[in-house]
Formats: sequence, structure tokens, C-alpha cells
Amino acid sequence: MLRWLGLIAVTAAATALLDHLSVPSAALFAGLVVAAALALAGLAPRERTPRTEGSTAKKPPLPRPIGIAGQGVLGVYIGTMVQPSVLAGLADSWLPVIVIALGTLVLSVAGGALLGLHRRVDPLTGSLALVAGGASGLVALTRELGGDERMVAVVQYVRVGLVTVSLPIVATTVFGAHTGSATSTHSASAGDQLWGLLLLTGAMAVGISVGRLIRLPAAGLLGPLIVTVVAELTGVAGGASVPVVLVTAGYAVIGWQAGLGFTQESLRAIGRVLPYAVVLIVGIGVGSAGLGVALSLWTGESMFDGYLATTPGGIYAVLAAAAASGSNITFVLASQIVRVLMMLFVAPFAARLYNRWRSRGAAQPEPVSPADEPVYPRVS
Repeated sequence: MLRWLGLIAVTAAATALLDHLSVPSAALFAGLVVAAALALAGLAPRERTPRTEGSTAKKPPLPRPIGIAGQGVLGVYIGTMVQPSVLAGLADSWLPVIVIALGTLVLSVAGGALLGLHRRVDPLTGSLALVAGGASGLVALTRELGGDERMVAVVQYVRVGLVTVSLPIVATTVFGAHTGSATSTHSASAGDQLWGLLLLTGAMAVGISVGRLIRLPAAGLLGPLIVTVVAELTGVAGGASVPVVLVTAGYAVIGWQAGLGFTQESLRAIGRVLPYAVVLIVGIGVGSAGLGVALSLWTGESMFDGYLATTPGGIYAVLAAAAASGSNITFVLASQIVRVLMMLFVAPFAARLYNRWRSRGAAQPEPVSPADEPVYPRVS
């Protein structure tokens, strides 16, 4: 219990600091870093002993129901962004936006395949690590799909960090746009938060139950997300807003899931992979900028709007830049939401198809001892 209290207290302090520094998804990043640091120092909550007699396998420190709850909160939170008024900003540009988003997906899959060639990264983990959209959602998905969530979490946050840092530089030097800070004055009312709490409860209960019944990949995240998107598009959700404290807790839980699994060996393995991942992230960013040019020519929007609409990550930094520079913020926001939703929905189904293909004719990875570095055999 003392270890859990220490983890919670340090995560809360780190979240407050990172939030003050405007770090995206501050609670998730804080949970990841703090849990990893405590795990490496031997101060993190320990693995749990199974109650079943004769079983020797240890259970993860974080109980599975808590992890599923964190995924559900995140799914509902993402779903509330899909508002009809926002999507209406695409007007007649639906086809170009979807085609360009598919192009971004192809770039991500290609980058992930290249990362999967590294002997310390399996193809599934490589693909999820470089999917350009919904970093927090992808980290939550990875555990359910059988990938290495530690690798995915680190690479995804490097991607988000590089995009966030480079965005104002590119905007100023290439487009001559002003990207000073822009803050939102909107705050949800008590009624909206109460309705959001009811929506959260219903979406999680229905989404997770039905998702498991129909064997939906990563039902803990995608089930509530689908229910919430339907509620938003049909007007049932109204002005529902998920309470901030629950969103923060959900992010922290997902960060803990990944961070508590860190060891000295896994940290060294990730460090050796990171240089390759950075090169691929830069390549995906350059390719996405090219797709932004194509989107601009196709829709008639400005080149800067096309760049913001196709930037592969850092959605809040993108929106701040769009608001501060006087860009078409509804077009940019709608395009970014379409991209994130497409990545989150396509990734698990693609992973399921890959796993089926591998189980039928590909070589299976040999078991790896926890004391060994994760070195994966090449798929024949």
C-alpha cells in the first residue's frame, strides 16, 4: 500500500508540473516516467501472487479491471471530440480528407514495417509504435493486442514531442505564421459534467460488454469510443463533458501499465531502437507534410492549413497554432479528428489480421526470459 501511495503522490506532482509546461497528455507521460523510474529503482508496487493453487505465474501489479476502466475513460473522452458541429467544418472536403488520412496511415504502416525489421522489435510493436495518431489510445491498445507497450509508449511520446517542438519552427520559418499561445476560455458546467459522468458510465457498460460479446479488438477502449461517437453524432450526448479528474486518472493508469513493466534490460533495448525510430518519425513527418500540400491543392485551403491538418500528432499544439494564426480551425480540427479515429480503428483490426497470418504460416517468436533483452526472430 505504501508503494501505491508513493506512486500516486509522485505521479500527481509530476502531472501538475508537466501540465504547467503544457506537455500533451501530461498525466499519461507522468505516469509512464514515474512508474518506470520506481520500477527500475525497485520501489514500484510488486507483482501480485495468483490465488489459484498450483499457479506460479505472477500477475501484473495493476489489476486488469483498473486498466480496462482507464481505457474506457479514454475512449469516451476521445469520442466526445467527435461533434457534428466540428465535422461540419469539412463541408465538401470529406473525400480529400479521408484519402489523405489513408495516405498517412500507409506512411505509418510502412514506417512500422521498417522499424519491425530491427531484431529487438517485433512487427506488431513496430507498426503500433509509429501509427501517426492517438498516442495515448495506441498505448492502451498495445497490451490488449499482444505488443510491447513499453516500446510503443516511448516511441509514441518521442513522436508527439518531435511534432510539438517542430511545429512552431516550421510554421514560422516556412509559412511565416504567428503561433503565439492561444488559450480556451471554455469550461464545462456542472450539468455538462454530470451528464458526462452518466454518458461515461453507460458507454463503458454497454461498449465493453457488447465489444467482448462480438470479440471487438481492444474492447475496453474501442467499445466505449464507438458508443460515445454514436451518441455524439445522434445528438444524445448533448454537451456532455467527461470530468477532468477522471480523464487525468485514466491517463495515469495507462501510463502506469506501461511504466511498471520496465526493467534495466528493456530500457537498454529501447535505447538501442530509439535512433532508428527517430529517423522513421522524421521521415513520416516529411511525408505527411507532402500530403498536406496535396490536401491544400485538392481542397483549395491554404498550404498552412493543409500542413496543420496533416501534421502526424500533437493535436492540441496544432489547434493552438491554428487559433493563434487565424487559420481555418474547424477544417483543421475536423481533419485531425478523422485522422485519429481512423488510426485507432484500423490499427487493432490490422493487428488482428497480422496475428492470424503469422499463426498460420509464419515462424513464432521463441519465449524470452524476463532477464533477457527482447530480441525477436525475423518472420519468414
